Amino acid sequence: MSNFELNAVARGEELQGKGASRRLRKQNLIPAIIYGGNEEPVAVSLKNNELVKALESEAFFSSIITITIEGGEDEQGIIKALQRHPAKGFPMHADFQRIVKGQKISMSVPVRFEGEEEAPGAKAGGILSTQVVDLDINCLPSQIPEFIAIDVSALNIGDSVHLSDIALPEGVVLADLEAGTDRTVANMTAAKEEKVEDSAAEGESEEASEESGDE
Repeated sequence: MSNFELNAVARGEELQGKGASRRLRKQNLIPAIIYGGNEEPVAVSLKNNELVKALESEAFFSSIITITIEGGEDEQGIIKALQRHPAKGFPMHADFQRIVKGQKISMSVPVRFEGEEEAPGAKAGGILSTQVVDLDINCLPSQIPEFIAIDVSALNIGDSVHLSDIALPEGVVLADLEAGTDRTVANMTAAKEEKVEDSAAEGESEEASEESGDE
């Protein structure tokens, strides 16, 4: 698991609300909130350039983040929500959930499908179809994986991979399986045959039709 650090400044009531958030963003600061555990939520502002750089890494979304608050105590959490500008895509607000030592946490982590090129089905011309890009997990903070690897190297055409087939890191459980859902996450399908038109025959047919019309 990667380590990420962000610097923050606590926001008082006068720096909360839509108007205050707009003023903060004009100063290259991003409003955020840290919540959870047995403590009160803390409203902070983050440096825009630090957050943007961190967001470039896929691992940021599945890592414990240390937030150093100026004049206060450090907080540790995971990002739970990120609001972006609908047109320009830059971050506008972030939510972080506190990490509580010894307490399990629920979060989404990305998946990586491995071994597609070695799969017998792919070598036979099959196409790997994937149904997920991330999975919801439950585990202790120290056991959060950067990603979950899904091995598809043994798939033949017609084979599929279910949640119960995934080899999980120690201590990690899938939320769907705990809820009794064992859905398909990938399958190897046969390539569809494209219908090839006989252009020559089509041309002859059109020519014959024109001659018939002339008569």
